Amino acid sequence: MKLLSLRLHHLAMPLVAPFTTSFGTQTAKRCFLVEATLETADGAVVTGWGENVALDRPVYSPEYLDGAADVVERWLAPLLFAAGDLTAETVGHLLHRIVGNPMAKASVEMAVLDAQLRAEGRSFASYLGAVAETVPSGVSVGIQDSVAATVGVVGGYVDQGYARIKLKIQPGSDVAHVAAVRREFGDDLPFQVDANAAYTLVDAAHLRRLDDYGLLLIEQPLGEADLRQHAQLAKLMHTPICLDESIVSAEAAADAIALGSASVINIKPGRVGGYLEARRIHDIARANGVAVWCGGMLETGVGRAANAALAALPGFTLPGDISGSDRFYAEDITTEPIRMHDGVVDVPTGPGFGVEVDPERLERFRVGLVELAP
Repeated sequence: MKLLSLRLHHLAMPLVAPFTTSFGTQTAKRCFLVEATLETADGAVVTGWGENVALDRPVYSPEYLDGAADVVERWLAPLLFAAGDLTAETVGHLLHRIVGNPMAKASVEMAVLDAQLRAEGRSFASYLGAVAETVPSGVSVGIQDSVAATVGVVGGYVDQGYARIKLKIQPGSDVAHVAAVRREFGDDLPFQVDANAAYTLVDAAHLRRLDDYGLLLIEQPLGEADLRQHAQLAKLMHTPICLDESIVSAEAAADAIALGSASVINIKPGRVGGYLEARRIHDIARANGVAVWCGGMLETGVGRAANAALAALPGFTLPGDISGSDRFYAEDITTEPIRMHDGVVDVPTGPGFGVEVDPERLERFRVGLVELAP
C-alpha cells in the first residue's frame, strides 16, 4: 500500500466523572485520532484509524500529547510517505531510526493496520489469532476523597456486573480503602490495586500489609526504572507484583521476567509501541508462564475495540481494563459504543478494528485538525 495522507484529529472529550490517580486528576480526555488514507496495489483507496494515548503532561511516561503529535508531524509521517510500499508489519522497521516515542509510533502503526485489514475484509481479532468471542471486563476505580466514597463507587460497579475491580492507590489512600472494600464485598470479589509508581522500596513494610486482603496483584508499586527493586519487593510480599510503566518493549518484558521483577504483566499497546509489539510481549510472557492482562488509557471506542481483540489472545488469563464506553464517556466517538454486559465485552468481528468513527461526534469533540500529505 501507499500512504496518501494523514489527518490528526485533536479531541477533548468530557469524562462522566473525574478520574484520579497518584499522578493527577483528569476531567476530560485529550487525545488525537490518526486518520490514514492509503492506496492499495489494485488502486483502491482505504481509510484506517489509530488512537494516541499519551497524556497531556509527561507524568505517566516521558511522552505527552502535544509532543507525540509533533513527532508524528515532523518525523514519522515523512518517513512513511517516503516509504513507497507500506504495510503495518513494516511500520516499526521504517520508524526505528527515531528513538523512543512509542505512543506516537503506535498511533500511526494502528491506523495503517486498520486500513490494511479493512482492505482485506479481515477483522483484527482474526489477524491476531484471537481465541475468544468475549473477554472479561474489569473496571478501574480512581482515588476517592474518603473510604466511604471508595466503597460507594466500587459498589456501583459491582452492581453493574464488572468481572474485576481495580483500585488506584497512593500513600495515604491505600490500606484503609482496600480493607473497607474487602469487608463490604467479601473475599470472593476479584480485586487488585494500582500504585502507578507511587511508592519506594522503603515502603515495603507498609505495602506488605496489603497481603492480608487476598489481592489478585499490586500493579507498579515502585518506579518505572526499578526492575531490581521490584524483584526485591516480590521476595518480601505474597501479593503478586505486576508491572505496567516498566514494560516499554518486548525486551523490557524479557528482562523483568528473567530478574523475577514481575509474575504478572499489564500490556498497554500504546506504551509498548503498538499492537504488534504487544503481541510479542504476550508470546514471551506465555512462553515463560507469566500471566498478562490488557491495560487501558481511557481509550475512545477505537482503542477500546482494538484492546478487546488483543485481550482475546490465549495468554490473557486475567480480566483487563476493558470497561464499557459509558464507564468514562456519556457519548463515545464511535457509532456503536463498546458495551459491557454480563461481566464481558464482545470482541468486534467487523473489518479492521470493527468500529466506525461517527463524523458528527468527531466534529463536535474536535479541538484541532492537522492535515499531512507527501
